[in-house]
Amino acid sequence: MHESLAGQRARTTELLTTGRFDVLVIGGGIVGLATAWEAARAGLRVAVVEKGDFASATSSASSKLVHGGLRYLAMGNVKLVRENHRERRALGTTVAPHHVRPLPFLVALRRGGPHGPVTIGAGMLAYTALSGFADGIGHIISPARAQQYVSGLRADALTACGIYHDHQMNDARLAVTTARAAAASGAVLLNHAEVLGLRTAGGQVSGVDVRDTLSGKEFGVDAEVVVNAAGPWVDHLRRLEDPAARPSMRLSKGTHLVLRRHGTWDAAVTTPLDGGRVSFAIPWEGRLLLGTTDEEYRGDPGAVRPTDADVDQILGEAGLSIGEEHLRRSDIVYSFAGLRVLPGGEGDTQHAKRETVVSVGRGGMISIAGGKWTTFRDIGRKVLKHLRTRLPQATPGPVNAPLPGAASPEAVEHVLLRAAPELPQDVAAHLARHYGSVSHELLALGLENPALLERVHPDGPDIWAQVVYAIEREWACEPDDVLRRRTTLTVRGLDTPEIRARVAELLQGALV
Repeated sequence: MHESLAGQRARTTELLTTGRFDVLVIGGGIVGLATAWEAARAGLRVAVVEKGDFASATSSASSKLVHGGLRYLAMGNVKLVRENHRERRALGTTVAPHHVRPLPFLVALRRGGPHGPVTIGAGMLAYTALSGFADGIGHIISPARAQQYVSGLRADALTACGIYHDHQMNDARLAVTTARAAAASGAVLLNHAEVLGLRTAGGQVSGVDVRDTLSGKEFGVDAEVVVNAAGPWVDHLRRLEDPAARPSMRLSKGTHLVLRRHGTWDAAVTTPLDGGRVSFAIPWEGRLLLGTTDEEYRGDPGAVRPTDADVDQILGEAGLSIGEEHLRRSDIVYSFAGLRVLPGGEGDTQHAKRETVVSVGRGGMISIAGGKWTTFRDIGRKVLKHLRTRLPQATPGPVNAPLPGAASPEAVEHVLLRAAPELPQDVAAHLARHYGSVSHELLALGLENPALLERVHPDGPDIWAQVVYAIEREWACEPDDVLRRRTTLTVRGLDTPEIRARVAELLQGALV
């Protein structure tokens, strides 16, 4: 019998309150998790506390892309594009091939649009050159040829299309896998654990006071170095350290829509917009992902939500290159909004640099502002360099260490179907792409209890073994932890009240 969720959390709390950690990370988004993974691999004693769930804010509200950033090349940031290409290649081949996979992209060049075929053709040539032409050479094709990839393109509105490759992923699953990697390296992680205040000793930040938001229990965690990776809340914590601390970042709201998909979608569509922005239409998790908006946000980070104006904007921008029959409001199954953390500065947010700023406060707390999903490992390594100035015993691990489950999803799918021929092909493919070689642990649950191999919803590939696995081994404590971030039920629009009630029942039993 696997340890109960209540038992896990009690044991984790005991570990957090025992002795002194080398590093305490506040924030369980991908920046905090990457930092914890790198620090733990370097031999440091590491703890992570997160007030919500892992990746419950910005890190699960992205465009689901691991990409070089064609737009950043247009902004003249060649160094960033080169770094992005290196990282997406490593993630897709060695570190996380079960999560990160290539996808063709079409650049829809419309009549009256901001760019013509010559400009885009030259840009894609430079872009693919920076990747070493690993995915071929970006080139121009006709609208008719592009429709063979995406049947919903408005060929009548287009003059041509560029075609190149980038990568996509499921951000929440990749974050959970990174959390597992950190834990496997010795880090102690607790979600649903809110920081109430900072501890100090001799004028230096020496830990935090925490409340378990599920049990209400309060306790302290002591550490040699505290890392503030709180994302949109990073400046809130900096002001706890120093009430006079000046803002280090600003927030940009990005909204996405998820729609039922119709027709052929063998590529993503990028539509250049006036002012340097782009509109994405991406086949993802059996649905169509549209986005994104980019506007400064000054409200409560916890209150960010999609608005009717966001929906109108996204559908309108997508409609410049995609037929209206693919953009019906009645096909929207889910929408979400998140906040990009951008370095402070002047000008609009869409032209702000997507870079990471690491600073040290007067109390010694290390704060991280900004960053990109594509370079999350680079960010972890950057923070580790700062840590080593105070913790010289840290010894960095191998650069391209694979994440748990790293394997070819096609190979894993083949093995799953050999081991369990009764498993539907789409379910096997789904498990392979979201768990990699760790899928055998879910299959074992199902072979022990065949009911766990049944679909949670008849229209999706998620199975009940994933729900049990999320609760027993992936820190899931609330229905959204399971339905939105450990499985794809919410983003597919399949988390019915009945399913949500059953998951809540399982969670309640595990917390007793």
